[in-house]
Amino acid sequence: MQYNKGSFWAAIPPVTKHLLVINVIAWLATMAFQRAGIIDLQGLLGLHFWKGSDFNLYQFFTYMFMHDTRGISHIFFNMFSLWMFGVSLERAMGSKRYLFYYITCGLGAALMQELVWQFTWQGVQVVNNGYDIIPMDQFYNMLLTVGASGAVFGILLAFGMLFPNVPLFIMFIPVPVKAKWVVLGYGAIELLFGISGTMSGVAHFAHLGGMIAGFFLIWYWRRNGTLNRSNGLY
Repeated sequence: MQYNKGSFWAAIPPVTKHLLVINVIAWLATMAFQRAGIIDLQGLLGLHFWKGSDFNLYQFFTYMFMHDTRGISHIFFNMFSLWMFGVSLERAMGSKRYLFYYITCGLGAALMQELVWQFTWQGVQVVNNGYDIIPMDQFYNMLLTVGASGAVFGILLAFGMLFPNVPLFIMFIPVPVKAKWVVLGYGAIELLFGISGTMSGVAHFAHLGGMIAGFFLIWYWRRNGTLNRSNGLY
C-alpha cells in the first residue's frame, strides 16, 4: 500500500482547514510582532470590555483568532478540538452553514463575556490593586479575552447534539463515553468553575456562551426543518 503524505491535510474540509491556518498564522504573527516591539495584536484585536477606551466592535470577531502567546497549550488544544470535531461537523452541515455556526458561537461567547464583565464591575468606581489606585478606564482596558474556545465549545455542543451516541475516549477514563454525556459533563464543569471562580484566568462563562448560542441555532434549524434526517445528522 502506498502512503500519500498529503492525504491527511487534503482530507480536512476547506473551512476547518482555513480556520486552522488562520489561527496558527495569527498566533505566530502575534508572537513575532510582540518580540519585535512592532504592535500588540492581542491588545488591538482581543476582546475588551465595552466600557474601556480600547474597545472596538470588530473585536467581537477578531478576538476568536487570537491566542495566548505565553505557551503553546492554549492554541494547541483549541486547534486539536477544532480538527477533531470540526471535520465531521463541516461534512455534515456543509461548509457555508458550518462557518456561519462557528462564527455565531464565537459571537455568542463574546456577548456572554461582556455580560459577565458588566455585572461583575457594575457600580465599581475605584479599583485598588493593593499598591495604588487604578483609574477605571485603565482597569477596563486590562480586561481582555482571546481565543477560539467559545466557538470550539459550540462545535463540541453541535457534535454532541448531532452525533450523540458516538463513543469518545476521554483522558483518564478507561472506557469510551457517548458524545452527549461528554458535552453535558463539559457544560457542567464550565458552569461550576465559572460560579466558583476556579481557574479564574479562563473565560468559563464565554465557553458556556458559545455552547448556548450553538444550542439555540441548532434548535432553530431543526424547528424550521433545515436540519432533518435526510441530512444524515441524527
